[in-house]
Amino acid sequence: MLDVFKTSKNKKENNEIVLDKNNIPKHIAIIMDGNGRWAKKRKLPRTMGHKAGVETIRRVIKEAHVLGIKYLTLYAFSTENWKRPDDEVSALMKLLVEYLRSELAELNRNGVVIKVLGDITKLPTDAQKEILEAIEVTKNNTGVVVNIAFNYGGRDEIIRAVKLVCEEVKCGKIDSEDINEDIFERFLYTRDIPDPDLIIRPSGEQRISNFLLWQCAYSEFWYSNVCWPDFKEEHLRKAIYDYQHRDRRYGGV
Repeated sequence: MLDVFKTSKNKKENNEIVLDKNNIPKHIAIIMDGNGRWAKKRKLPRTMGHKAGVETIRRVIKEAHVLGIKYLTLYAFSTENWKRPDDEVSALMKLLVEYLRSELAELNRNGVVIKVLGDITKLPTDAQKEILEAIEVTKNNTGVVVNIAFNYGGRDEIIRAVKLVCEEVKCGKIDSEDINEDIFERFLYTRDIPDPDLIIRPSGEQRISNFLLWQCAYSEFWYSNVCWPDFKEEHLRKAIYDYQHRDRRYGGV
């Protein structure tokens, strides 16, 4: 059964993007890229690009709720982003705190569940406090699960999981011969979360950038030249439309 969730014009063909409501990706992950380039193009500080990107987060979460997406993972700050200038890193930390403080009540009212992927112990104390409060306040909600990947790296996550598995083996809780994918996945940040069906990267770059390296084994990828602050609901729908017209075989025929 096909359903038009909301009127959305495809400017090229001048018709509505029709989505199959029975084939909506359960989990969409987004590499929120292009904030700096967006700002540079407008002769603005990079921090203004990050602020503009926060508005896009609001739009995308609301649209995910409308479309019935169950899990939305947003790549906000990688383990490599610490290499950026100190003032930019500081601004990103402040933006995280401001976003959670200003949006938590509305997110909670809308049934959103907030989770964080990554090592938050390395973050400033106020950022850790806001994250933990958001997780606690929304933990019993039943709406879209929003995973904020902050101080997250795919390689770091895998190494962390290996160490945890080794500790379990050392303590005699796991037999090394029994280790398989299911057991290993229990030690990832994404335990109990399905792998992403669709990974979206705006801004024109076409690389994974150390994001969900284990989980993306059979994800579909969708790229756009639009920078993240300009990413609209119609782009999310177009990505899902393209996803729905692909043949996912998972290595089979």
